[in-house]
Amino acid sequence: MKFLCLVYFAPDAFADLTPDEMRRVDDATIEHDHKLRSGGHLLIASPLAEAGEASIDRRQRMTMSVMDGPYAEAKEVIGGFLLIEARDMAEAVSLFADDPIAAHSRVVIRPLMEAHRHSETGQARPDFNPA
Repeated sequence: MKFLCLVYFAPDAFADLTPDEMRRVDDATIEHDHKLRSGGHLLIASPLAEAGEASIDRRQRMTMSVMDGPYAEAKEVIGGFLLIEARDMAEAVSLFADDPIAAHSRVVIRPLMEAHRHSETGQARPDFNPA
């Protein structure tokens, strides 16, 4: 099964860290990603740019509008994501037991839905292709 793991941070999650401590957190997170990859679980992972660089594309009544961030009403922001493979939810959760970023964040793990097919053509959604 594939799982999308969203890493949420409070706005001040790293406020108490020195630059050296932040570098160590980054390095430890990269090492954890490599551990997941070598174990055959990690498909892709990436931190996200600051929330202030975000925009929301919203369609209402067939009109598209774009709102620029940051969004002060949010108590947490998504700071990164991972797409992993695991046998089941229990295994997916266990993969984060030693994740160094967990001390600074909340990780939400959600299974991807099984591929739906187009009702008329029978065509499935495109597969994940990191090329």
